[in-house]
Amino acid sequence: MKLRWESLPLELKTTFRIAHGASDKRFNVLVFLDDGVGEAAAVPYYGESQEGIIEYLKTVPDLGEEVFDLDQVLARRPPGSRAARSAIDQALHDLWGKRLGQPLYKLLGLNPMRLPPTSITIGMDDPKVMARQARESGQPILKLKLGGDCDEERVSAIRAVTNAKIRVDANAGWSREQALKIIPRLAEFDLEFIEQPLAVEDLQGYFWLKKELRELNVNLPIFADESVKTSRDVVLLAGAVDGVVVKLMKTEGIREALRTIHTARAHDMQVMLSCMVESSVGVTAAAHLAPLCDHVDLDGPLLIRIDPYAGLTYDGSKITLPERPGIGVMKRSTA
Repeated sequence: MKLRWESLPLELKTTFRIAHGASDKRFNVLVFLDDGVGEAAAVPYYGESQEGIIEYLKTVPDLGEEVFDLDQVLARRPPGSRAARSAIDQALHDLWGKRLGQPLYKLLGLNPMRLPPTSITIGMDDPKVMARQARESGQPILKLKLGGDCDEERVSAIRAVTNAKIRVDANAGWSREQALKIIPRLAEFDLEFIEQPLAVEDLQGYFWLKKELRELNVNLPIFADESVKTSRDVVLLAGAVDGVVVKLMKTEGIREALRTIHTARAHDMQVMLSCMVESSVGVTAAAHLAPLCDHVDLDGPLLIRIDPYAGLTYDGSKITLPERPGIGVMKRSTA
């Protein structure tokens, strides 16, 4: 199998702000194995850059020709960039499906009619700006980026203009004390759950937070995102969180994402399938796993101005998978 790559600059529709900073552009990488394609998202706060991803890809040895021995092929990836390793995994699964003439969801034995609806992300901003964006979106499920000053005001302003389901993501932006202070107040706004309230490395903090919230009779579910990269991390947080967020860029691809989902299920955790700022290549690859999950946050293609590939489609919050072989993406015409 021939490995090649090309840069993929993505311009966002609006400035995207989270607790770690703001951006107007992302610089991803497309990775190809023969005619299979995957995407590596260069997310700065994950320590990834386009240059680093490409440098990693230059070190990858020959992956052989046995397309159907997935684990053996993936074992040849050297240690390094998670995003690049994920893109290779996606491209291999795409090639696998194309060689067999079947969409990936069929090869995984999944029902494409069982995809949960996706949330739409509202970046962290002034409460009035976020409220306007929420109202204008008209979407039934919103994910709010928090992790700064005025977080309660942000949620209050949005709840005042919409009856949508709301989930919030602090992106590790709160200390233990801040989380314990604000979560009971946010629970009054009828939220679905809160993602990553604590620092990435503060695993014990989640056990502490669960105990403290239980004593306050606060039952708002807590999900771990940045603290959970693979199935091994799920085990470390068993009993401390109610759910985990699975992203292909963290799990290094579809293969480990499946293991992470099943491990979470074995520990009675909920699962949300999510993405970074990605084109339809990476997000469609992830979406084939959506029937296994409780929640979906796969709005990446909706955040960018020009999506170079066609793949999954949106009807409001409803996602439909393509029926083409592999992950099912197709390069759009530039004419």
